[in-house]
Amino acid sequence: MLIRVEAILCAMRPHGEHGGIIRALTGDHGMVAAYVSGARGRTLRPVLIPGNTLAVEIRARGGSQLPGARTELVASRAPWLGEPLPAAAIDWATALTAATLPEGHPYPALHTALGALLDAICHAPSARGWARVLAGYEALLLREVGYGTAPSPPPEEPWSDLLARLDRQGNAIANRLLPDRRGYVLSSRELLMQRLHKITGD
Repeated sequence: MLIRVEAILCAMRPHGEHGGIIRALTGDHGMVAAYVSGARGRTLRPVLIPGNTLAVEIRARGGSQLPGARTELVASRAPWLGEPLPAAAIDWATALTAATLPEGHPYPALHTALGALLDAICHAPSARGWARVLAGYEALLLREVGYGTAPSPPPEEPWSDLLARLDRQGNAIANRLLPDRRGYVLSSRELLMQRLHKITGD
């Protein structure tokens, strides 16, 4: 197996002395997992940040081992990780995606929507410009994996109603998608919602 594709990095966890295992969302192959040698080294550490878009080459390895991957940076979202709200939103969007999507099942609409969400988080002038996109992404993810029929938020929905929508979707995600994985993944959403609720209403 040899795959060369552009992917959105959703998670990276250390493995062995210097390596790491990545989970990345592609348009044609869905979520892929692979081992990256030197993932925690000086060269790759700033590349393998969840939210970054990567050019990934994945090769099968022998036996039951994970495929190996080489990665190159296409687009970095690292500059926004120093800002509390964008950082919390990027953390939540990528952690949610990594925790809920199975490997090898294509979700082209989710791949496109996640890229658009990350771009909105990084380039909108404020959270008001991307919170609606986040709500739409969560609703799409719930529909794509077979839970819920929540529509995307209307474009002129008042801020207080949008926050209430996000709260409802958070409950649905916790109960339907993450019933046994409530640790770090949901704590990142709780932090995000706390920060969003501090924004004054319309």
